[in-house]
Amino acid sequence: MRRAVWGTVKYGSLVLASLVVLVPLSVVLFASFKTPQEYAGTGPLAPPSDWFNLQNFAIAWQQGGMLEGFVNTTIVLVISLAITIAVGTMAAYAIDRFRFRGRRLVTGMFLLATLIPSVTSQVATFQIINGLGLFDTKAALVLLFSGTDIVSIYIFIQFMQSIPVALDEAAMIDGANRWTIYWRVILPLLRPAIATVIIIKGIAIYNEYYLPALYLPSQGLISTSLYRFKGPFGAHWEIITAGTIVVIIPTLIVFLLLQRWIYRGMAAGAVK
Repeated sequence: MRRAVWGTVKYGSLVLASLVVLVPLSVVLFASFKTPQEYAGTGPLAPPSDWFNLQNFAIAWQQGGMLEGFVNTTIVLVISLAITIAVGTMAAYAIDRFRFRGRRLVTGMFLLATLIPSVTSQVATFQIINGLGLFDTKAALVLLFSGTDIVSIYIFIQFMQSIPVALDEAAMIDGANRWTIYWRVILPLLRPAIATVIIIKGIAIYNEYYLPALYLPSQGLISTSLYRFKGPFGAHWEIITAGTIVVIIPTLIVFLLLQRWIYRGMAAGAVK
């Protein structure tokens, strides 16, 4: 009886969690195929009468400037993630493998920076960006996004600790220096951590609205393009939902391609 009750509770909670995730997505999907009249006259869970109505997607793509948004977002995203991964993996390698004075202080400073609310430093940040002449350029967003946060550092350190130090020692015996060890031994084994950081930080950058709206007002990113369909007299929700579906598709594809690296232990069995 206890096992049956526990199984009911377990699977019931899984069904409830699935509904919490799927119902909002279903509402967005249904609304994206509805006409303005149908959207105003039907309920949110009512399916559309015509599943081949792609007019909302065409309007969102053309008038919303989503192609420009995808291009600009891709440029900022790729450069920011590349810098984050390079700096984060090097920092994690130095913190985990080297023993130096102030090692814990460095980690503590990273942690201290996350305790400061970002909104409290926006005035100083804006003055720095403007003083560097980077306002209204993609370089401003790259500079702000590429700062390695403590979450990425900790992810890389946790994966680094699972890599045996014997691999470093074996490479040194073969004549490899520290850079060669990092580039040819450590970095390939950090692919699960890199995939994790790409998913976590990549989605955060992809969905960020405040920084692009503040520091890049003249060019649209994918997060700011959808805002064009919201005005002082209302919002075109059927077009916004169509654009939202278009925005979700790339993140879903990337997640499905990279999720297997999160659970794969690349260092398992590396040393006999």
